[in-house]
Amino acid sequence: KLCEGILNILEKDTKTSCQVACLETLRILSRDKKVLVPVTTKRNMQILMRLAKLDAVEDPLQRESEFPVIVEALKCLCNIIFNSAVAQKLSLELNLAAKLCSLLEKCKEQQLVDDIKCFDLRLLFLLSLLHTDIRSQLRQELQGVQVLTQALESSLSVRWTEEYKAAEDRDRPPLSLQETDCAIEALKALFNVTLDSWNVHSKTESHQFRYMAAILRHCLLTTGPTEDKTEELH
Repeated sequence: KLCEGILNILEKDTKTSCQVACLETLRILSRDKKVLVPVTTKRNMQILMRLAKLDAVEDPLQRESEFPVIVEALKCLCNIIFNSAVAQKLSLELNLAAKLCSLLEKCKEQQLVDDIKCFDLRLLFLLSLLHTDIRSQLRQELQGVQVLTQALESSLSVRWTEEYKAAEDRDRPPLSLQETDCAIEALKALFNVTLDSWNVHSKTESHQFRYMAAILRHCLLTTGPTEDKTEELH
């Protein structure tokens, strides 16, 4: 009942501070699988998707005041999808992976969106891990390898000297914590999407995998903010 009450509030146009507080509470509650059973419905998933800006294809990320709401809604979706088989099935019906790829596209060239990007990538990782149909959709329909590789490239701030050769800068400072976390989530999702890619057929795929290999090499030469984070990245 508490979760239903929170979602009823979130369905209405309320103040940003109220939305964030409700979402933070829902995120904590959503760690309990028993709590999720009555609230994992199409309507409730759509409420969270709207708050995470996963319902408006053309709506750019412009209002910084909304960013904390987007991040908390994505965190809630991560918990719900991880803990609920029903939510995983609804994700395919609601075309969640395509909308996450669209949101990731909006994060390009945008300031102060690292947290949004990170939890978008984490949700793509979870969907590609837990639902084989979504994994196939990402690979075949949504150009997931390209989308995720570009997200990784952006997180690592790769500069190119040749087509498949990244610039090596030994004096470059370590990645920030946010950049490292984004790169780690992109790598995890890429692993899932490319898991069955042992046979590359086309020139486009060949280019994509050579491009990805160059970025992965660059990643191995990159350090994170701490020794533990560097180890996790590698």
